[in-house]
Amino acid sequence: MTPRRRPPITDPRVRALVRAARTPRGNGLSRRGFLLGAVGAAGVGALLAACGTDEETAEPAVVDRSDEERLLRWANWVAYLDEDDSGASPSLRAFEGKTGIRVEYSTAIEDNESFYALVEDRLAAGADIGYDIVTVTDYLAARLIRLDYAQRLDKARMPHAENLAPGLKGVDFDLGRSRSLTWQSGFAGIAWDKEALPRGLRSVSDLWAPELEGQVSLLSEMRDTMGLLMLEEGVDPSGTWGNDEFYGALEVLREKVESGHVREVVGNSYMDSLASGASVAAIAWSGDITELNAEHGDRFEFVIPEAGGTLWSDNLVVPVGSAHRSNAEDLMDYYYQPDVAAQVAAFVNYISPVEGAQEAMLAIDPELAADPMLFPDDETLRRVSVFRTLEPDEDERFSNEFFAAAGL
Repeated sequence: MTPRRRPPITDPRVRALVRAARTPRGNGLSRRGFLLGAVGAAGVGALLAACGTDEETAEPAVVDRSDEERLLRWANWVAYLDEDDSGASPSLRAFEGKTGIRVEYSTAIEDNESFYALVEDRLAAGADIGYDIVTVTDYLAARLIRLDYAQRLDKARMPHAENLAPGLKGVDFDLGRSRSLTWQSGFAGIAWDKEALPRGLRSVSDLWAPELEGQVSLLSEMRDTMGLLMLEEGVDPSGTWGNDEFYGALEVLREKVESGHVREVVGNSYMDSLASGASVAAIAWSGDITELNAEHGDRFEFVIPEAGGTLWSDNLVVPVGSAHRSNAEDLMDYYYQPDVAAQVAAFVNYISPVEGAQEAMLAIDPELAADPMLFPDDETLRRVSVFRTLEPDEDERFSNEFFAAAGL
């Protein structure tokens, strides 16, 4: 396949923003929270507790200027859209040519909470945040919907949205999928530099080997890092657990951060640390490591730890103050065509939520069509867990404690 260049983070977050971020005010699912059920196995939607959505809540009036302003501003995560050697996205360029809509694409999201901290006040005021689509994880999508910060979508304008995998159609944070659509799903696990660690890693405990002191990166997404730490302690994050189990795993994090064993707790920028050699091991997201290998000659390895990994999903949402909702709907509909969804999945190497994408992938890369990291089989799914839904008081308390222990 054509080597892929990772785009730069165009709006980098700093730790102070994470520290200043409000703790979650909506029910939490997981960081990039649950896996679509129709990809190789039964859905996991039943694992999610109800968040609820009030469909009668009034929205601030926003005039849609899509007809006269053929513009769309999209905030996404780094390495999360197909690119060619020039750094442009072929699928996005095709969308612009087909629709006449100019897309301003920004890799502005380092992690959910730091991004939310930047836009929260304008969302609360019903004002334009500078983006017409944002790609956020289930728990943040749930918060935006609960607070009426997300516009309702006109599903009649989005016929291809019917290709959404059945396991994702009934999510409890957006009943009827009236305000969101899944972008991608994937796994959190452990990764390492094979040149620096030729013997490899198999468990989260392997990250704590003395020779790795000061060379380990962890994710600032609480549900992924804590999910893996809890699994290592024998606790299923999707099951029944409480304070004792959470704080037991948190003490491991606190000790490793305070001792200096952990170099950093960050969002997507852990990729830069791995690439530069500043870190040689990390809790990581599956597709990111495939992307790094495309740039660095298969230098890195990703595995689901022996104790298990986590599942997550990200969603496309139109913020309340956007005046280009129809343009956003056109883009969502476009990316729900199976051939386009397969084109994106072949680059980002995450799990597509679009039914038919696996079949379309056969024409692009049969090897990828059989890859369980993109199209998980039952065995792969048995090794991963969904971080259970948190009650609002738990969400606030656990998030505060995590950020404090992580030094954020």
